[in-house]
Amino acid sequence: MPQKEVAHINRIICVNGPTASGKTALAVELAKALDGEVVSCDSMQIYRRMDIGTAKPTAEEMQGIVHHMIDICEPTEDFSVSRYTEMATPIVDDILARGKTVIIAGGTGLYVESLIKGNDFAPVPATGHRQRLEQLLEEQGLDALLQKLQHIDPEAAQRSQGNPRRIIRALEVWYETGETITAHNARTQAIPPRYSPLWLGLDYENRSDLYERINKRVEIMLEMGLIEEIRSLLDSGIPETCTAMQAIGYKEFVDALCGRASLDFAIAQVQQSSRRYAKRQLTWFRRNETMHWLIRHKGDDFEEIIERARQIAAHSDN
Repeated sequence: MPQKEVAHINRIICVNGPTASGKTALAVELAKALDGEVVSCDSMQIYRRMDIGTAKPTAEEMQGIVHHMIDICEPTEDFSVSRYTEMATPIVDDILARGKTVIIAGGTGLYVESLIKGNDFAPVPATGHRQRLEQLLEEQGLDALLQKLQHIDPEAAQRSQGNPRRIIRALEVWYETGETITAHNARTQAIPPRYSPLWLGLDYENRSDLYERINKRVEIMLEMGLIEEIRSLLDSGIPETCTAMQAIGYKEFVDALCGRASLDFAIAQVQQSSRRYAKRQLTWFRRNETMHWLIRHKGDDFEEIIERARQIAAHSDN
């Protein structure tokens, strides 16, 4: 397989970090300074009508900067990292072709990593294998599928225990291609990345400051009308069981609206789940040894962060 051309680093900047760390604001400031456009890398901001709970940037927050990969599908649609990469890649290439800077901003680590690597995803043709595997799961249970996978791909079976979706996907890839998903992943990971960006990561020196911002953000979302947003989605026919409605900040308040939990309990659950998600995000991004970390020391230091980010971008030469 031919190697992919690697774009120049100064033309692509990734702004990553945990929820509520200031990624959107920094991305906009960099786009303003570097004649750029923002490509959102958030697995929930893709959904239309899910604005408040996903912290989707408002027109005021965008400050006239073009944002891509926001509001691109309905909450009822199935979406995946492969579809994200397929849609976002030509957008990145077009921005570069027009001589502008690409600012890839978001906290969904798998999405941004797949976009930068240009991952070659295993095909998902509609040949019926998935449906047959789902039927087998219903009839014989998870252990039957896991046993099949253990014979075919022991490594994938080990990684996928207790996760029906991953087990079905691994078996589907085998039946469709004759290649195990472990072998497929190893082959694609060996391919040079499509892009070589400058990586900027936001974090707080004191974890308690980040957690305080997260807790406050949930309160602000409620003041902005998050409950009304969720009620409107349900009233429009969006099922509470769809994937989009399982997002943090939606499923908990759905329970409150449906009388399965109190509002105070739901608020506490959203705050706790958001803090845990931030911790997972930091774990993911800290694996990246080329990340330039911008550490926030207090809540009013954003101008300093912007200036440091500009300096790093200006002096990046590889």
